[in-house]
Amino acid sequence: MYQLDFQKPIHVHFIGIGGISMSGLAEILLSEGFTVSGSDMKASELTENLEQKGAKIIIGQKAENIESPDLVVYTAAIRPDNPEFQAAVEKGIPMLSRADLLGELMNNYSEAVNIAGTHGKTTTTSMITNILLEASKDPTVSVGGSLDSIGGNVRIGSSDLFVAEACEYTNSFLSFHPTIAVILNVEADHLDFFKDIDDIRQSFRRFVGKLPQDERGLLVLNGDIKDPGYFTEGMGCSVVTFGSSAGCDYSAKDIVFDELARASYTLLYHGKEAGRVTLGVPGEHNVYNSLAAIAVADRLKISRELTLQGLKSYTGVRRRFEYKGKVNGFTIVDDYAHHPQEITATLSAAALYPHRKVHVIFQPHTYTRTKALLPEFSEALKAADEVILADIYAAREKNTIGISSEDLCDLINQNGGHAVYYPTFQKIIQYVLETVEPGDLLITMGAGNVVDIADQLISE
Repeated sequence: MYQLDFQKPIHVHFIGIGGISMSGLAEILLSEGFTVSGSDMKASELTENLEQKGAKIIIGQKAENIESPDLVVYTAAIRPDNPEFQAAVEKGIPMLSRADLLGELMNNYSEAVNIAGTHGKTTTTSMITNILLEASKDPTVSVGGSLDSIGGNVRIGSSDLFVAEACEYTNSFLSFHPTIAVILNVEADHLDFFKDIDDIRQSFRRFVGKLPQDERGLLVLNGDIKDPGYFTEGMGCSVVTFGSSAGCDYSAKDIVFDELARASYTLLYHGKEAGRVTLGVPGEHNVYNSLAAIAVADRLKISRELTLQGLKSYTGVRRRFEYKGKVNGFTIVDDYAHHPQEITATLSAAALYPHRKVHVIFQPHTYTRTKALLPEFSEALKAADEVILADIYAAREKNTIGISSEDLCDLINQNGGHAVYYPTFQKIIQYVLETVEPGDLLITMGAGNVVDIADQLISE
């Protein structure tokens, strides 16, 4: 593996530099005095920002873009037949995947906090970030969404503390070097890569093995996960648990919600009351995300007072139960939920939010996920008063398995829910304007471009 040393800046070229994660990593290297170049298929705000900071950006990908960098970094979307990838191989230039580069970055910090799990990563990473900012810890942060308190998805700090999401897809997080690892949950997902849930659990166990296997390494584990001992057996790192049981190191009691579904609760530490926590984001699922954040803050020796202030002032990240506005008297919220467990969490939060009826515009994300979890999607979505289905967002896939949103629509209706399907965003917008009434709550939901419907409804 290529060793990246902040004390020895080099020239790094990024193939696909315009992606949210790649651009963030490029920005970190620029701040450390590295020479950065990169290519992408189109210009964007992210590439313009990098240019302003001194990167050389090339639009279009061709072999001659690989002049003489010391290192080439590529995303998982780049294929071996990409002309820049081929040129780098032919010239014998060292190469790293995006995940490998992120792992190498971590080695330059004495404390690396990694937040993993099937869902909740971005929110929990953001909660931890907010606590660290409240405590003036000046961290460097890489988060999977846009966080207002850091002005985007990356923050360059001057301390020895690095905080990052750790995604299991394609085993990316096995390239990382955490000193503190959080596991929020382990569910069936990304079944285009993993064989089954056992394969996924095995991957998370290997991730735990990336920690220092002594008291320097800390695993913060959800004690509600099936057979949590599987992830800790034979490991030498320290372990703390959080969850719904008072037997966990961190748990909650007396949970109440305000009129906007934001929770407050009594924190229990080793079963004893340890203060009252008030959250600035809605939903019971965020109670458990906040318990994980508190455990990390305790390890980093942040006072409970500053921790609670950081949690209270955290009001969310874009596309996580994000209030978009009102149209014709109904409220529009946008949410990134694209897995059945996430949908259940979002609709549970919606049930606590002021509304007459809940309408969900759901855009399934990838054919493999839709096919593998079709019954679970149907069960989760039927909690809404009405589901309006858009076409499946293909992302990296082609529909070779014969699945469609109409299949999900039929199953929801067979199971006692109420669903309709429309093939275009414009038809969905027309239907919404004709049927959704004042006082209703409309949620645009999914990891694709379904948020465009919310934005169009508000602009129209």
